[in-house]
Amino acid sequence: MGETRAVARDTAWSLAARVLDELDELTGALVAVIVEQNPGYQVTDVVPDDDLWRSCHDNLRRVLQLIGRGAGTDEDLYDAAKATGRRRAEQQLPLDDVLRSFRIGGRLVWQALTAQARATGSVNNEAMLDLATRVWEVVDATSAQVALAYHAAERSFVRADEQRRASLWEGLLQGRATDAGFAYEAGRALRLPISGPYVVVAAAGPGDAAFAEPLGAALEDLGSASAWQSRADVLVGLVSLPGREVTDVVEAIGSVLTVPAGVSLVVTGLAAVHTAYRQAVLAMRTVPPGRVEVVCLAERLPEALLLSSPELTESLQRDWLGDLLDLRSAERGPLLETLATWVRTGGSATRSAQALHCHRNTVLNRIHRIEELTGRSLTGGELALELALVVRALPFLPPPRVP
Repeated sequence: MGETRAVARDTAWSLAARVLDELDELTGALVAVIVEQNPGYQVTDVVPDDDLWRSCHDNLRRVLQLIGRGAGTDEDLYDAAKATGRRRAEQQLPLDDVLRSFRIGGRLVWQALTAQARATGSVNNEAMLDLATRVWEVVDATSAQVALAYHAAERSFVRADEQRRASLWEGLLQGRATDAGFAYEAGRALRLPISGPYVVVAAAGPGDAAFAEPLGAALEDLGSASAWQSRADVLVGLVSLPGREVTDVVEAIGSVLTVPAGVSLVVTGLAAVHTAYRQAVLAMRTVPPGRVEVVCLAERLPEALLLSSPELTESLQRDWLGDLLDLRSAERGPLLETLATWVRTGGSATRSAQALHCHRNTVLNRIHRIEELTGRSLTGGELALELALVVRALPFLPPPRVP
């Protein structure tokens, strides 16, 4: 049995060596067949003629050497296959087209080997069957190396592209787009115009990249281009507004998101994205805890002002609410709800009672209790502006004491 294998190996190497002597002619034939039978190379037009010829030449040489030695005997003999896989991934030629070319090459190699076998007349049927097995083992092993190299290169390109996009995003959010060159590069990479109206969206995080695709599709239906970036604590979106109202954008975003989000004021161009980002995050923070809303900063300016200066807000709350803040939850909750309703209705006991679904006297009793606790008069005159701000800040109060 060992002797038979040795004879088969010698036969394979002898025939492969004869074909190697005609390598340039075989390379030309393979290039011609690939161009004729594998339209991917012509349609995409990404592989130069000299590149295709050199790749065919190098891979045919290695395949014939492997046939003579046996598949898997020497990793160095797969260098041409690996180089081809990496290069075609760089050129973005579909992997199916690449592997089809290797199958075509395998067929031509087999035809060349059988032609040499007939010419010598010294190879029997059993040796030819063994040779056929060798040929397709080598073609399969070589194709596998091509695919592995192709996929590894693809992953590398994806990582590099993601890192580049992340770097551009960080630059945008830090204000680097005031430089015209950076703005042009960022706009091209994100496929967004450099100028024109924009809003920035900030969605509570950690940023969930799963939202990015459906958000982009929903906005595209409105004619608004967008780009999204997942950060450690927020999902950031940059939305172009060519002739579109912000209301439409907010509605589209709200139809997708299941987390709180804020939308900035409208800004002009990529140079103002860093300002809009801060606005969007501030708007997001105005969403009361436990609620899922998409809010515009333009509609939450008082709340945004309060949140942007927490020390002053806390001082204002303590000054106006006093001992009311120290009550237990069971008493504090109804009193604060009544106070907020009282301010919204302009100090009307009747309308407050209707909104709270209670008797008018109940409202007045609660208001008198609030006046006792705060030392402030809430009846018999115009309500103070500061009180309206205090009411706006009520959703952001720290939790009451547990009863």
